[in-house]
Amino acid sequence: MTHVLKIEDLHVSVGDKPILRGVNLTLNHGETHALMGPNGSGKSTLGLAIMGHPGYEVTSGSITLDGKDVLEMAPDERARAGIFMAFQRPMAIPGVKMADFLRHATTNVRRPDRKEGEELIPMREFRKELREKMEHLRMDSEFARRYVNDGFSGGEMKRAEILQLAMLQPKFAVLDETDSGLDADAVRLASESIADIGHQKMGLLIITHHDKLLEHNPPDFTHVMLGGRLVETGGKELAEELHQHGYDRIRKAYPDAEALNQKLLAEEAEEALA
Repeated sequence: MTHVLKIEDLHVSVGDKPILRGVNLTLNHGETHALMGPNGSGKSTLGLAIMGHPGYEVTSGSITLDGKDVLEMAPDERARAGIFMAFQRPMAIPGVKMADFLRHATTNVRRPDRKEGEELIPMREFRKELREKMEHLRMDSEFARRYVNDGFSGGEMKRAEILQLAMLQPKFAVLDETDSGLDADAVRLASESIADIGHQKMGLLIITHHDKLLEHNPPDFTHVMLGGRLVETGGKELAEELHQHGYDRIRKAYPDAEALNQKLLAEEAEEALA
């Protein structure tokens, strides 16, 4: 079966402030989509709305996974259904070991009807698979014994997200600026790791500013967001153009969207000073 994540005329607000203003996007299983755009354009908002962050209100439009209404699902139900998000700023969970966290999460994804307290993946089977994945990603085995993101460096946090992606093998994954805060070598390693997992086995929406993250994951489609709208779509050539020349052409071509983008940035600056 070919899985499809479909977003139609999506409008999203934070508080009473509209951010997304009618986004249409279809991701098919096995496709890689790059989502690019200047700061404040709404890229992360789209990812968080897909995942069901309670602070982001969908005011109109729809998100469906294989025809099922995603907006009717709680965030954990979306994860069990096969939607994954690697966060730009992952949270630390002191006291919870990576291995324990992954064993529960992996069991819940593979057995979405499982209730808390019911049997987990057998420990021997889980350890073997986790060890194989960590070796494949060139990760030290000690990593699995550490508390989730507790005291992790920026690079370690992003590698923890990629390990989750490898273990959960979702239908669709949103990678929200996995390259943020990483040096060039770490970004290249992240790119290689995502490719090693097997991006053809899932649909990927990569939110990025770096060409290095796409180096090993060339996009089938590149989308440009400006002012809460997708204003342009192309292939990997569009991503290459934006990396080389920036967004000046886009801003000039879509002045109304650029005006909205500047308005959003100004409002964010005011809130930061308040």
